[in-house]
Amino acid sequence: MTNLFRKTISIAAAALLAVGALTSCSEKNPVLTIEGGQVQGILGENEGVYIYKGIPFAAAPVGELRWQAPQPVTPWEGVKVADSWGNAAVQAAHREGDFYQKEFFWEGDAPYSEDCLYLNVWTTKPGKTDAKLPVTLWIHGGGYTAGWGFEPEMDGEEWAKHGGVLVTFNYRLGIFGFFTHPLLSAESPNGVSGNYGMLDQIAALKWVKENIAQFGGDPDNVTIMGQSAGAMSVQSLVASPLSKNLIDKAIIQSGGGVSDNAVLRGGALADGEAAGKKLMDWAGYDTLEKMRAASTEEIYTLSSRYMAETREWLRVPSAPVLDGYAVTESFSEAVVNGTVSDVPYMIGGTLDDMGGLGAGPAVARFCTEREKVGGTTYAYQFARKLPGDDAGAFHSSELWFMFKSLRLSWRPFIEGDYDLAERMITAWTNFAATGDPNGKGAEGWTPFTEANPEYMVFRLDESGNEASSMEKL
Repeated sequence: MTNLFRKTISIAAAALLAVGALTSCSEKNPVLTIEGGQVQGILGENEGVYIYKGIPFAAAPVGELRWQAPQPVTPWEGVKVADSWGNAAVQAAHREGDFYQKEFFWEGDAPYSEDCLYLNVWTTKPGKTDAKLPVTLWIHGGGYTAGWGFEPEMDGEEWAKHGGVLVTFNYRLGIFGFFTHPLLSAESPNGVSGNYGMLDQIAALKWVKENIAQFGGDPDNVTIMGQSAGAMSVQSLVASPLSKNLIDKAIIQSGGGVSDNAVLRGGALADGEAAGKKLMDWAGYDTLEKMRAASTEEIYTLSSRYMAETREWLRVPSAPVLDGYAVTESFSEAVVNGTVSDVPYMIGGTLDDMGGLGAGPAVARFCTEREKVGGTTYAYQFARKLPGDDAGAFHSSELWFMFKSLRLSWRPFIEGDYDLAERMITAWTNFAATGDPNGKGAEGWTPFTEANPEYMVFRLDESGNEASSMEKL
């Protein structure tokens, strides 16, 4: 055998080994074909969990697409390795030392950009289109002006381990997500402006419907879930005619409920248009071309610069407006009219969070109004006062528990906290799967009704043991 022949054999063998390794890798972490192209995820911390970070679900809303409804995603070449988060929406930087900066953003802020329409997926069954795992779409809070879909508390590893597919995403915020102006309304085929952030949320829902089977998810079993402004968004989406047949269940946490303000913080479209025109006229942007040519920084600081110079506050919408297209009625009207009664609901909040948003009159009215029109609602209160400081059961504190992401927090959680988190994530994923938080065991969480106004209280006892139980309002 000549040296050349031996060398040829060696090269061929090495090539076969390389192909075998690639095949094995592909089998363990398959390449998925979705809208826009092919994508491959990364392995999570837990064996069997796969994470897909930064998948674009719409075209970048920049340039001519600023203040337009989300457009189809721009296709990419080759296989996109989804190993890094996408940009967060434009927002104010967190100030070091602020409470929530310490709680959730201690590693620093994400990169901000108008190019922000990205989502993330956690799953255990990529490529298994017949797996039909229940799907949950999480909508982050932040008052419609802050936050993103990959904050540490909303890590989806444990959610996937509990048999679900979790999708989180970013949407346009503040002036980029909800700005209204007569010229924008005139340009729109629907005759409206604003609510772009809400349309982004609907685009994410449509992406789930069309693509989630590739990740092992069931497109016909989708729960939307959100906290604070995310909860208000859930309310808006369930009531919107644009999201019909996209939502099967809903969970609202520490926001929304029965208040008109929960949906109409942005006001009416006509009022927003007047404020938007006044602001742009002051800035000298009297055409759409000028508005869209201005830099991100110029647009983001418009309202603050206007106020500093004129000493006048303008109510420029930075939240959903009643436009007759995406939002056709206040949420209170939607509850009474039965618009939101097509799906099972969970609703609740935290003990020290804004009074009635826990499990008080606002939750009670929501549940009983839905009951009148045939809706089923499970209510809860999160009462565990978190260790490490005296903040208590504060706004957002339950997120570490229902995602069971406590391992990522700086707080000195104890064994009872992990038991409580296990109970909560089990209830949440049960609900996402079936519309009932009770599993095979006797959990005893009954719907809140006028005759039986009971809600689940999640807490520890004085000895630090998990001790959740039902209480009557």
